[in-house]
Amino acid sequence: MEHRIFELDALPLLSGETLTDARIGYAVHGTLDADGANAVLCPSFFGGDHTGYDWLIGEGRPLDTGRYCVITAGLFGNGVSSSPSNHPSGAGFPLITPQDNVAAQHRLLTEHLGVRELALVTGWSMGAAHTYQWAVSHPRMVRRIAPVCGAPVTSEHNQVFLAGLAAALTADGGAERGRRAAGRLFAGWGTSHPFWARQTYQELGFATREDYLTGFWEEFFVAGPATADLLAMVRTWESTDVGATPGSGGSAEAALASVTAEAAVLPGALDQCFAAADEERVARTLPHAVLEVIPGVWGHLAGAGADAADREFVGTALRRLLARRPATVPACDG
Repeated sequence: MEHRIFELDALPLLSGETLTDARIGYAVHGTLDADGANAVLCPSFFGGDHTGYDWLIGEGRPLDTGRYCVITAGLFGNGVSSSPSNHPSGAGFPLITPQDNVAAQHRLLTEHLGVRELALVTGWSMGAAHTYQWAVSHPRMVRRIAPVCGAPVTSEHNQVFLAGLAAALTADGGAERGRRAAGRLFAGWGTSHPFWARQTYQELGFATREDYLTGFWEEFFVAGPATADLLAMVRTWESTDVGATPGSGGSAEAALASVTAEAAVLPGALDQCFAAADEERVARTLPHAVLEVIPGVWGHLAGAGADAADREFVGTALRRLLARRPATVPACDG
């Protein structure tokens, strides 16, 4: 499906700066009900665009477009929404936090699309971080959340990974060799030790480890957004902290405890980017959460739709969550 563009003009940022000429790339699947209450939102992930959740969306699929209006929204920095590569500020592109992305998406939904409440917000990786942020920023609008392989706060361990990723991207002056190096670095974090030991990449049609590194991981970085855009998204990832939301007093625990949405927290059992043990603690903090750990060897990619068993697990969890009656019926918070 082709994307659309929503022009926001000026967007005040959490940092105190303003993103001028702001725009969001998005796509709409299905039809919004007259009361504006059957919407599902899927924020994009690192390097991803509006197509990243196509495996979940459609008639009879977990995000059933016969029942729901599913909106996929691109994060700033993804090369379609405002990014260093397409924005007048260029190298001066400001820091965008998850709070800023959510503020922009809220305007898209309420001002442009007529959404009154969200039946579900769900996303993978950085999309999961923004799922948490939605529930904190707009608790009266969000009825359910399903963060998949992501966290409400970027951990110290994850910060180490991001520092390495940024270093790889800027190697060789940010040229293609740096992007290929970034892909190989991410490959070591993106799956798990058993994934490599069992040569699970062969299930994707790659005969050798080198074929997989080149054809999947390097290709993702070379074919994706520009280096400057990826670095902007790294900064967003680094800044992830629901506790920085105004009114939370700097406490992620207080922010999470304020969430009214029904939640299904879906970490990958062997995710090296976002440890399942961390997300278990998050699930205990959320007032209305269940923890459903995705089994298997795919690690961080467990939530990305690459493996049939993982697709079935995530899809079943989403159907179960959508069948749950929210503890409270929200009134739109505008």
